[in-house]
Amino acid sequence: MFVKQIAIAATILCAASAQAATVFSDNFDSDVLVLNSTSFLGGWTVSAGTVDTIGPGLYDVFPGNGHYIDLDGSTGSAGLFSKSLSAVAGTTYTVSFDLAGNHRGYGNDTVAVNFGSASGSYVLSSSDAFATQTLTFTALGSGLVSLSFQNGGGDNVGALLDNVAIAAVPEPSTYAMLLGGLGLLGVAARRRQG
Repeated sequence: MFVKQIAIAATILCAASAQAATVFSDNFDSDVLVLNSTSFLGGWTVSAGTVDTIGPGLYDVFPGNGHYIDLDGSTGSAGLFSKSLSAVAGTTYTVSFDLAGNHRGYGNDTVAVNFGSASGSYVLSSSDAFATQTLTFTALGSGLVSLSFQNGGGDNVGALLDNVAIAAVPEPSTYAMLLGGLGLLGVAARRRQG
């Protein structure tokens, strides 16, 4: 009976620990609406150009979505929108983010996204609605990794970005150690019964 209880506890612990933990999220709703944004509460930086924080009251081209980022600011030079975070070796990280077309009739936008060792390129037509995308990588070493978004245009109208979230799942060896320890408890319990 005791061994069965340990097996049930192990299953519950593994299921709970297998859940990804959110390490960062930003929907930009707390950021000030402004063209050529330079200050972001989520710790983002902009280099080599500009981005705009738009939404209700300032070029709200996609009503009902709060604040969001126009990845091709208002200077004719799309900025590199990026954020650094600390990664732990062996941990798998997944970033999810919503991308939409520019919704201003300016044709297609191509957005290059880099996250640690993962990268993706997304082509969006002007009328594309927000859709969630994901990228995943496993950190080979501990240290800073970068998440960046770069719109390929330079026409002051870019793809739209919203709801960025990063989650981490511990390395599989953590689960192996947990199961090994629980197995030893089961063996000890069986010896006590016998």
